Amino acid sequence: MNLSVPSIDDLSARVDAVRASHDETFPGPAEGRQPVHTVYVPADRFTAGTAAEFGAEALRLLNAHAPGAGTFGSVFGLDPALAGTVHERVAAKLASEPVEDVRIDFEDGYGVRPDAEEDGHVGQVVEAVAAAYQSRTLPHYWGLRVKSFADGGHERSMRTLDAFLTALRDRLGRLPGGFTITFPKVVMADHVAIFVDYLERLEGALGLPAGILRFEVQIETTEAIVDEQGRVGLRGIASAGRGRLTAAHFGVFDYTAACGLPPEQQRLDHPACDFARNIMQVTLAGTGIRLSDGSTNLVPRGDSADEVHRTWTTHAAHVRHSLANGFYQGWDLHPSHLPSRYAAVYAFHLAGADEALARVRAWQDQAAPNDGGVLDEPATIKTLTARLQRAVDCGALPPTALPQQTL
Repeated sequence: MNLSVPSIDDLSARVDAVRASHDETFPGPAEGRQPVHTVYVPADRFTAGTAAEFGAEALRLLNAHAPGAGTFGSVFGLDPALAGTVHERVAAKLASEPVEDVRIDFEDGYGVRPDAEEDGHVGQVVEAVAAAYQSRTLPHYWGLRVKSFADGGHERSMRTLDAFLTALRDRLGRLPGGFTITFPKVVMADHVAIFVDYLERLEGALGLPAGILRFEVQIETTEAIVDEQGRVGLRGIASAGRGRLTAAHFGVFDYTAACGLPPEQQRLDHPACDFARNIMQVTLAGTGIRLSDGSTNLVPRGDSADEVHRTWTTHAAHVRHSLANGFYQGWDLHPSHLPSRYAAVYAFHLAGADEALARVRAWQDQAAPNDGGVLDEPATIKTLTARLQRAVDCGALPPTALPQQTL
C-alpha cells in the first residue's frame, strides 16, 4: 500500500456520513403485515357490523354465482389444478376475515355536508368503532379518510379528526391499534408539512404519545407526480411526512381526469396510470413507505350471474395487473370486490409458491444453479421470501409453508 490507513481516515469518515445519510432516507422496506386491500365505506353508512356484512354478502355472491371449483376457475381464469384450493381458501377468508383494512370515509364517498350533520356522523362513527373494538370485530387495520387541504376543506378536516379522536379517547380510554389517517388529494408538500404540524399539536392536546398518529397520502393529482418546479413531487411529500408517512395510495379517477382522459379510459390499467405508479415505485423504494393501487368502480347492476361475473372478471384483471407490477394492495369499494380480490391474490401467490420455495431453499442450501436453471442474487431471494410471507399473511398459504429461516 502506498497510502497508510491514517492518511485515508477523512475519506472513511465521509463514506460513513454518506451511508448514515442514505440510511436515514432509505431505511428499507416496511416491516410487518401489509393488507391486501383497503375497503372504503362512507362515514354515514359505517356500523360496528360493516366488515361482517361485507363478508356475508361477498360469501353469498360466491355461493350463488361460483359455488364449485369448476365455475369458480372458469370465472377467474384459473389453472384447474389450483381452482379447488383457491376456492376453498377464498371462502374461508370471507367467513373469517373478509376485510383486512377499512377506511371510514369523510371525503369523496361522503361529500360536503353541513357542520352539524358531519359532527353527528362523527359521533355515530365513534360509537360504531368502540362497539366493533369491544366485540373484536374491528379489522386489523382501520382509520379515517379526512377531507383534503387542497380545496378549502382543511378546517372541516381538522375538526372531524379532533372530534373523533377526542370522543374515542373519552369512550374507550385509548386509541385501538392499527389506526391510520388517509390524507387525500395531495398537491403540495407544504400541505403535508402543515398536516404533520397539526398532528403534533393534536397529540399534545389529547395526551397521546408523540408520533402515534400516522397517515397515508393519496397520490391522485398530477402535481404530486411532477411538482410546480418540474421535480418529482413525491420526494418532497415523503420528506414533509417527517417519519409519520406509512403509505402512498394511487387515486386512479382523479389522476386520469387530471390528465384529460375520457371517462371510458379512466381505468386502473391505463398506461397513464402505469407511468404514475412507476414514479411512485422508483421514488419510494427503500423508504419504508408502502404502495397501494387504486380502485375499480365497476359493480353489479343486479344480482344476475352475468352482472356479477362481469364485475369479477374486470376487477380480477385489474388486481392481477397491480400484482404483476409490484402493487400488493388496492382499494375495494363493494362486497362484490372481495371474492375477486382474494381469488386473484391467492391464485397469484399459489401459482408461484412452489418455484419460490424451491429457489429460496436452493439458496439456503447453496445449490447452484437451482432446479429451474436460475442463479439467484440476494436481492431476488429477499423478494421471493417477501412474497411467501405475503402469501402467509393474507391466508393463501399456511405458516408451515415457509422455509424455517424465513419465519
